Amino acid sequence: MNEVMQQIKERKSVRVFKNKPIRNEIKKEIIGSAMEAPTAGAMMLYSILDIKDQELKDTLAVLCDNQPFIAKAPMVLIFLADYQRWYDAFCFEDCNPRKPGEGDALLACADAIIAAQNTVVAAQSYGIGSCYIGDILENCEAVRELLELPEYVIPAAMLVYGYPVESQLERKKPVRFEKEYIVFDNKYHRITKEDHEKMHRIRHEKAGLPDRNMNEYLKAFCNRKYMSDFSLEMNRSASEYLKNFKTNDKNDMNG
Repeated sequence: MNEVMQQIKERKSVRVFKNKPIRNEIKKEIIGSAMEAPTAGAMMLYSILDIKDQELKDTLAVLCDNQPFIAKAPMVLIFLADYQRWYDAFCFEDCNPRKPGEGDALLACADAIIAAQNTVVAAQSYGIGSCYIGDILENCEAVRELLELPEYVIPAAMLVYGYPVESQLERKKPVRFEKEYIVFDNKYHRITKEDHEKMHRIRHEKAGLPDRNMNEYLKAFCNRKYMSDFSLEMNRSASEYLKNFKTNDKNDMNG
């Protein structure tokens, strides 16, 4: 296994960092790696916010489900799905563009997250850990005002970076599901109830977790994650962001 593959395999989220700054030249390399990521039509449908202001970090930590480690991270980047830049360019040159739609939003989100993942790999190569903060999708109104986001911009991902403390290095990476339940040949395969139980049981065994009643486990997980207040808020907030990308009205076909 080559070094890149080894680092990808070993990488896990880091939420506790050493009190050690990331040197500017390394930070530039990490951010620069995002700029080299694959992008739809070479459009680079994203913008990156380098969050340097500590008060801003503190506020984001609260807005993102009250997670103090965000405020303590030496480096915080927000990756914005950004169709505003191209839409403005089209308008400036009298192209009579349609308004960005749902497909444009999804494409921009893909661009932003691909760029974000490049920085994860780049940071790992320097011994710098990272953690995705999905909660940046919550609290649309407050985040939009805080970051001055225009109409066709969505915060697709936020990442925190820093040198991991020893306990984070020693922490076991969560076990993944077996490949047979994730990778299918040619067409989607919807797995059965029995396969679902087997899929989770195998992972529990590999992780050294005690055998659990699958019904109880999935109900508890559903309530803790899928039906949680933060998950419901994320969906409400995401819906608000996407309202600007709705193209149901014929009048929306022109800017």
